[in-house]
Amino acid sequence: MRTTEVALPAGAAGTTGGEIAAGVRAWVESPPLRALVGHFGGAWPAGDVPAVLAGLDDFSARHWDFREGRERPEAREPAFDPATVRLVLAAAEALGLVRAAPPALPRYAHLLVLGGLAHACLRRTAYAAHLARTVAGVSGEVAVLGSFRALSPAESRMLADAGVAGCATEVDVLDAGVRAAFGVTDPSEETGEDADHPHRAWSSRTYRPAGLPPVRVLAAPSSEPDRRRAHTADTQRFWAEHVRLRAGDPVLMVTAPIYVPFQHCDALRTLAVPYACGIDTVGVDPALGVLAQLPEPTLTPGRYLQEIRSAIRSMRALHAALGPSLVDGGTEAAR
Repeated sequence: MRTTEVALPAGAAGTTGGEIAAGVRAWVESPPLRALVGHFGGAWPAGDVPAVLAGLDDFSARHWDFREGRERPEAREPAFDPATVRLVLAAAEALGLVRAAPPALPRYAHLLVLGGLAHACLRRTAYAAHLARTVAGVSGEVAVLGSFRALSPAESRMLADAGVAGCATEVDVLDAGVRAAFGVTDPSEETGEDADHPHRAWSSRTYRPAGLPPVRVLAAPSSEPDRRRAHTADTQRFWAEHVRLRAGDPVLMVTAPIYVPFQHCDALRTLAVPYACGIDTVGVDPALGVLAQLPEPTLTPGRYLQEIRSAIRSMRALHAALGPSLVDGGTEAAR
């Protein structure tokens, strides 16, 4: 089965709230997503876009949530028949979770690298260094965003196999990845705040590689420290406050292809809407030679369905953040 790729909501600087809302609607109501819902026995939700998003959130919680509150590596993998596997993989490709795309612009104000599991931290920092050297000029900084999430035993074993030592947390791996990929050793600036709990602590290290923009490795505190660790939106907001993000700044964000839809929409909500900046989100290109020696997990139908659910939830939050005046077709800037 081959389906036409569905565009994500626009993220260029100057995109209006109405245009973002139209992009959300086009993605959510696309034939590939409708086919998935129908295949899993669901009736398409009735009502306006918020009602459809709420219905899809509820449906995906019942049928596609294999994490059930756990971290991604602990999610169960469902067993599907071959026809279901083919449908899920085709839908994932059409919805933008499979293929890596190049940056849309030749220059950006800033380049963001999102943290994740240990293997992702190494792959994304290596890809960001490649982009900064050869593809996308950066006038501001490369910001590598993570948290003090403790590594799992599996992550620690993977790092040992890859020859990376001395890492206990996600931000440790990001820091090691930056030092290796950008050819730096010691930070020129280092600051932060210890706290009584890692959910409240933060740290910032800035490196200055020769011939490249400064690289900041930032670990953010949680906005709800009594409930959870810092998540992607926390790190993005924390960075924006530190860098003094300006209206009209084009920002390039690097993640894995499978996370592009949900993390792109999170960035639209947490950065583009309040700061009126531009957002271009790209996934790491696995064909890049420098990544050949870095581990990459196998992506399964269950993983793709889980992240389609993540995208639905992210678009629901984004649509709600736009406000009625923008969603109803207003032409003011998305801020």
